[in-house]
Amino acid sequence: MRNRRTNSLRVPTMSPSPESISPIPIIPNDKEYELNRWLCVTALFMASLNLRPVVSSIAPVLANIQHDLGLSGAVSSLLVSIPVLCMGILAPYSVKLSERLGIEQIITFSLMLIGGSTFLRLFIHSASLLFFTTLLSGVGIAMMGPLLSGYIKKHMADRAPSMIAIYSMALALGAALGSSLTSPLHWKLHSWQMSLSVWVIPVILALPLWFNVLKRQPSSSKLNSTVSYRKSLELPWQKGKAWILAVQFGMLSLVFYSLLGWLPLILIGAGASKLHAGLMVTLFALIQIPSGTVVQQLLIRHPSRRNWLIVSSMIQAAGLLLIFFSTYLWLAVLICGLGSGMLFALLNLLPVELTTSPEEAASWAAMTQCIGFLIGASGPFLTGYLHDRMGHFNTGILAMVFISIAMGILSLTMVSKEDSLVLSTR
Repeated sequence: MRNRRTNSLRVPTMSPSPESISPIPIIPNDKEYELNRWLCVTALFMASLNLRPVVSSIAPVLANIQHDLGLSGAVSSLLVSIPVLCMGILAPYSVKLSERLGIEQIITFSLMLIGGSTFLRLFIHSASLLFFTTLLSGVGIAMMGPLLSGYIKKHMADRAPSMIAIYSMALALGAALGSSLTSPLHWKLHSWQMSLSVWVIPVILALPLWFNVLKRQPSSSKLNSTVSYRKSLELPWQKGKAWILAVQFGMLSLVFYSLLGWLPLILIGAGASKLHAGLMVTLFALIQIPSGTVVQQLLIRHPSRRNWLIVSSMIQAAGLLLIFFSTYLWLAVLICGLGSGMLFALLNLLPVELTTSPEEAASWAAMTQCIGFLIGASGPFLTGYLHDRMGHFNTGILAMVFISIAMGILSLTMVSKEDSLVLSTR
């Protein structure tokens, strides 16, 4: 009986080719699965947290930097524009580089680059070294940014909206911490160099998580990633939706980074005191933290991405209009930050939802960020240039209002309600 049973299990049907043999999947136990899931989420949060403090920490001490290094408004605006420009130029190359090394490896290396450049700011005594560290951090941010979309698609595709909410929350929190704590740190430490280099701490906290992520990657991960990339590595230059998404992301980036670099001085020019301007900048950053969660809940009730893109654009435009008329500044900053945060969450969700693989999601995000950040990099410089020429920010603010309205109009062609309903049920 025993031999007959054994033989019956060994009866071959046909000899399969080596290519058709698939490895037997190893099913982890529940505890290991939960541990991996929480590791992926926490690593995503900490990586996202480090994408903005290097940039947002500049504005609170910009006057001190200008005084000590003798920089004009237009030149000092490059401290914000350079990282954004790097994001635009280098985003496509990060996807190609991850083909060879893997998504997780490039994200880990990018964190190390951001941390090293941030630490170097402790020793800055010349404009050239300051711009060099800014360039290095910009390279790190540029390489990591697009790959986080691919990381979400690879490890957490079934929870994309909630993961984008966490990504957006961490990004906004990093910007908020950088803009709100750098000034108090400067008062306490009496050194803008030390207050800027403090932001190496979140990198130090994030790196052990990513080393753990790398350790848990199966040996076949890199090979599978490479094979998949050969199928869908090309950026979607021929896709109309990708172009519309990229232009919208560029419009948002132009407004956001203009405000990130100049909002304190804009509010002071609108009649706010230095203390109130600093508090309102903190509010602008803080209100964006729950924006991703707000979007997630709104999409549950009404899943049309297009409609919420339009609403968010109008909210941002309304806040900018109130700032232009120097009225209800607290409310203006609140609704402007809410609109900006909602737009960011929506525009980062679409590359994940409109694609079918981690590599395709990364390539869409790379194209979006390439075009978007190249457009956005001009924002801080143009705002500073217009201020130098006009002596006020009114022209720049009015331009941002029209750009926000144009985003809403462009959204009419982006995602139909029917597409959104299909996407929401994936």
